[in-house]
Amino acid sequence: MSNSPDMVTTALNLFFALIIVLVSLLLLFYLFKKVVKKYHNNSGNRLIQVLDSSFIGVKKNISLVEVPGAVLVLGITNENISLLTRIDREDVMKALHETGSMKQGSLFAEKLGNIISKGKR
Repeated sequence: MSNSPDMVTTALNLFFALIIVLVSLLLLFYLFKKVVKKYHNNSGNRLIQVLDSSFIGVKKNISLVEVPGAVLVLGITNENISLLTRIDREDVMKALHETGSMKQGSLFAEKLGNIISKGKR
C-alpha cells in the first residue's frame, strides 16, 4: 500500500475549499454593499436626488432630478447634459410626491406622462 493521498479525496477537499472561499467572498460583498448603502444613500439628507432614469439609447438617458424647489428633466448623453424642462409648480411637485417613489416598478414614461397631465389641469 502507498501512503499517497487518494485523488478523489484531494479533489473533494479542493472543491469544498473553493466553495468556502466563494461563499465568504459573496457574504463579504453583500455586507459591504449594505454598509455602503446605509452610509452613502441617505437620500433624506441630500439636496439633490435622482428620482428616476430611463435609457432611450446607447449611452443616452432621461433622468428626473429633484433639487430644492424644482424637479429637472435632464437629457444625458456621453458628452452632454441638457435641461429638457423644469418642473417648479407646487401642484405638480405635490402630485409627483403623491405618486410615491419612482422605483415602484411603473414605467418612467407613464410616471412622466401622469405628472405632465396633472400639471396641465
